[in-house]
Amino acid sequence: MNRTIAAVLLLVCLLATPSTNAGEPAGPLRIAVVGLVHGHVEGLLWNARERDDIEIVGVYEPNEALFDRLAEKYDVDPELHHTDLAAMIEQTAPEAASVMTPIADHLAVAEVCAIRGVHMLMEKPLAYTRLDARAMQRLAERHGVHILTNYETSWYASLREAKRLVETGEFAPIRKMVFRHGHRGPKEIGCSEEFLAWLTDPDLNGGGAIVDFGCYGAVLATWLMDGQEPAAVSASAATLKPETYRWVDDDATIVLTYPTATAVIQASWAWTHDNKEADLHTESGSIHAGRWGELSVRRPDGVVTQRQPSPMPNDLRDEWTYLRRVVRGETGVDPLSSLELNAIVAGILEDARLAARR
Repeated sequence: MNRTIAAVLLLVCLLATPSTNAGEPAGPLRIAVVGLVHGHVEGLLWNARERDDIEIVGVYEPNEALFDRLAEKYDVDPELHHTDLAAMIEQTAPEAASVMTPIADHLAVAEVCAIRGVHMLMEKPLAYTRLDARAMQRLAERHGVHILTNYETSWYASLREAKRLVETGEFAPIRKMVFRHGHRGPKEIGCSEEFLAWLTDPDLNGGGAIVDFGCYGAVLATWLMDGQEPAAVSASAATLKPETYRWVDDDATIVLTYPTATAVIQASWAWTHDNKEADLHTESGSIHAGRWGELSVRRPDGVVTQRQPSPMPNDLRDEWTYLRRVVRGETGVDPLSSLELNAIVAGILEDARLAARR
């Protein structure tokens, strides 16, 4: 064969063959599910059934009836069930763990996973105390693992575009941020008994709406302020439906004061609808970022104009794509899920809870 033709054929073959570094895993991301008591776990179980880039290799859940119910619903192999977390991690060798436990258990899970080199994706928030967050930071540094935090709003193109408009100076500087997050209430929207049991327990969840939905505004404010901690945190919390939420708040307002801006976080289980939206008021106009791709802007004293946000980058398409690529070293850690920002959020939540009690 002519050498030139042979060289061209070799080049074509190399370009057509996916590159995999020696020693790096290929195929679907091997995920261990830690806990089934968080309602968001059903999203993972559904995705694992429908997709080929993630694979559940083990499920830790002490409640056998809960496992059986969800296993039947999502076709989970009963052989994947474990009631000993450390044994499951050692036997199944996952690359990452999806942590779907009460917030109070996040640190204990991190202690088991980190020492075994397993990366983690926590459902929001990372923690509700500084001590727990700092302990997780030390574990991550010592054992070289990622401990990420998942928020639905991290995958909103509207918020990414809002930050871009601020950073380019088209709408800047930020002077006031207003965040509204929540819904009619976990009981009202039909959360499972297992979910309600810890979500309405002040020790396991850290509070009610103030933690469950206050964390959204806290992480977004910290992100928009480029990781700056607030100079002051004040808060009020109320139980508007004591017959339903006897032990925790179901409505809260947190105010974060920065040297150049103020953030008002409205977290509630008493909205009339599912609510996840932000208003950013700047000296050159305001930005309204609603759910997913809903975005509008308004110049001072002007009319509201709809904007089409840029598509989300492939790495940030959804939490499971993102987790796989971070774990495989194909993309960096996004600030919204980072330990650095979420440790600050834990401090804000702790200060807010204390301020509300006062």
